[in-house]
Amino acid sequence: MSVYKNVKHITTHVLQNMKSIGEKISMLTAYDYSTAKIIDAAGIDVILVGDSASNVMAGHQSTLPITLNEMIYHASSVVRAVRRALIVVDLPFGTYQGNSKEALSSAIRIMKETGAHAIKIEGGEEIKESIIRILSAGIPVMGHLGLTPQSIHKFGTYSVRAKEEEEALKLLNDAILLQETGCFGLVLEKIPAKLAAKVTAQLKIPTIGIGAGPNVDGQVLVFHDMMGITQEFSPRFLRRYHNLYNEIYNSVQSYISDVKSKDFPNEKEQY
Repeated sequence: MSVYKNVKHITTHVLQNMKSIGEKISMLTAYDYSTAKIIDAAGIDVILVGDSASNVMAGHQSTLPITLNEMIYHASSVVRAVRRALIVVDLPFGTYQGNSKEALSSAIRIMKETGAHAIKIEGGEEIKESIIRILSAGIPVMGHLGLTPQSIHKFGTYSVRAKEEEEALKLLNDAILLQETGCFGLVLEKIPAKLAAKVTAQLKIPTIGIGAGPNVDGQVLVFHDMMGITQEFSPRFLRRYHNLYNEIYNSVQSYISDVKSKDFPNEKEQY
């Protein structure tokens, strides 16, 4: 049972309080008005307008192709639906790496043009300057460490990150750096559960895991994955709560059959 069930608006302050009392944070992706309206009404704490829209909405093989304008479109649609959840928007690839002025400009566009509440940015020490600039404008920033999909060509694989001691130490140091820089929270993706637990214990800010085990402050999944709309993606960490692919497929086939057989529309379905 959530202590914050009746809170009208989830804020970064509420998330911090949830960590302090040990209440887990729930987070899902959304990219459109109708889906966001449902999951917000259901009581989700955080909605991530993820650059995963590049995969599940546009059919790309990675998150790299999605543009800032496209992210703004998706985020605007979500914001119009949401009344309670904190809305975090991914800065897409190419809008912040290596150029802190562009990072600030990108973040400002998202905040001004969508009405979202925060942005998320991938990386550690190498993007510190961008984070500082964004924070200087009063824009809340969530970090993202571990498997960072925007860096897929650097890693060459979507396998578990930070299994070796050197990379694990860098991740821990980066997590502390992001906290000290001013991030309000941190996504930890596809890293060993023990490392995620260690990072979570050392940080004062909330950690949100995806493939990072149970000992983090919250969990996030891609909506299309957990609802079984996508079928080809089946990592170990994914729990499917429904099989909407089959539900929709069967419904469409029934509709086709009813149209072909002239059963639809019937007398009650006409004027």
